[in-house]
Amino acid sequence: MDQRNYFAVLLLSFHLQLTFGEFFPGSCSFEEHYSNCGYSVALGTNGFAWEQVNTWERPSMDAAVPTGSFMMVNASGRASGQKAHLLLPTLKENDTHCIDFHYSLSSRDGTSPGTLNVYIKVDGGPQGNPIWNASAPVTEGWVKAELAISTFWPNSYQVIFEAVSVQGHPGFIAVDELHVLAHPCRKTPHFLRLQNVEVNVGQNATFQCTAGGKWSQNDKLWLQQWNGKDTSLMVTRVVNHRRFSATVSVMDTSQRSTSRYRCVILTDGGSGVSNYAELSVKAPPTPIAPPELLAVGATYLWIKPNANSIIGDGPIMLKEVDYRTTTGNWAEVHVVDAPTYKLWHLDPDVEYEIKVLLTRPGEGGTGPPGPALITRTKCADPVNGPQNVNVVDIRARQLTLQWETFGYAVTRCHSFNLTVQYQYVFNQQEFAAEELIPTSSHYTLRGLRPFVTVRLRLVLANPEGSKESEEIVKQTEEDVPGPIPMESIQTGPYEEKIFMQWKAPNETNGVITLYEKI
Repeated sequence: MDQRNYFAVLLLSFHLQLTFGEFFPGSCSFEEHYSNCGYSVALGTNGFAWEQVNTWERPSMDAAVPTGSFMMVNASGRASGQKAHLLLPTLKENDTHCIDFHYSLSSRDGTSPGTLNVYIKVDGGPQGNPIWNASAPVTEGWVKAELAISTFWPNSYQVIFEAVSVQGHPGFIAVDELHVLAHPCRKTPHFLRLQNVEVNVGQNATFQCTAGGKWSQNDKLWLQQWNGKDTSLMVTRVVNHRRFSATVSVMDTSQRSTSRYRCVILTDGGSGVSNYAELSVKAPPTPIAPPELLAVGATYLWIKPNANSIIGDGPIMLKEVDYRTTTGNWAEVHVVDAPTYKLWHLDPDVEYEIKVLLTRPGEGGTGPPGPALITRTKCADPVNGPQNVNVVDIRARQLTLQWETFGYAVTRCHSFNLTVQYQYVFNQQEFAAEELIPTSSHYTLRGLRPFVTVRLRLVLANPEGSKESEEIVKQTEEDVPGPIPMESIQTGPYEEKIFMQWKAPNETNGVITLYEKI
């Protein structure tokens, strides 16, 4: 600084100390060695580095060098892109504060000597991208800028000044009078606390940056990621004369991740930066294992969802059972609010596919269904036995039966048997038998005896039970009698006649009404 400006800064500093008390740690006027302020210098490429200059004690022969006691980089004769860093001590602040500083870009020919960048590194993290910079044109003497940093205890931050050279642009980059002040910045908005955002994979993630101060159309607002990637803000609106807000959508939420973002505003007076907020992209949960089958009935399945072991993120706020038949398109989804769940009103002997759906908070929080349990309900007792059973044809040695056709609605099982049970008495001996018949609507019962009374019924059976039809009593038709036993024929001759006697045939096959002698 020139001597007049130098004394003006001293008077202003004295006034600020009277008004607001001592400057916070981190302030430095460079009247003493910068290390006494806790500052440090990182050597750049080929000795390109900040150096402390006091032109009061050692005047410079170069008219482009500012006047005063300050930190400076000589960018003359340097290749493009060489960098030098001036590091402030790590700060932990409890309340709203402002950092202001003076900077100078000067050269003999009036061209810019390079770029002065300011970085805010939080909690020892990456340096990221600059939040403020100055490059062109050269300044007329010293220019004041402000940093409104909304990072508070227990978090810490460090301010880093970076000088970047440009080949063929000789000149000087300087900073002076850095003050950490116990009051808000005059010309730069301060951000309110940026809130953490949590979304599910594939959903829109939006941060809202709200700041105290006046909004200008010339201000530049953006969102800065922890790794330094910048995203432009999309919508800015004025809340009132003392506050404005801006929103931005983070596009990459395609996979599970955790990242950190902060809001940055660049104004004519300086730059403001918010705290870092966390963006958590959560993966909706999916069960690792299929549901466990606890019990099976004809019309129910009792399961345990097995929702404790998951792939993805919790907390689980909703459990649902998605079950459907393995054939056809019937399906239902039921909410589960207990460790076990019974699926009611199912169809007997039907195969079901059962999966569990888990949902975490937020839009799109339902994960893909877990592995399937494929199981089958038991058969149920038939609804009734065969109906409308009739004998439609009667012969001497067979009966033809006919009945009403039936299907699954009656059998209640896809695996069933239909049998005919019958009995009769022949020659004072009882005969009983059962035959398996095809599941059609008629059947001929063969091998019967003529002229016998047959008692019969149809029986419908599956693995769980059986139902009978009503009993039918029918008599077979008569048939030709069997031969008379030859050994039973006896004769006796008389004068006028021949006496004969014999026994009835073993198989009369009906009522014998006439014997003929041939």
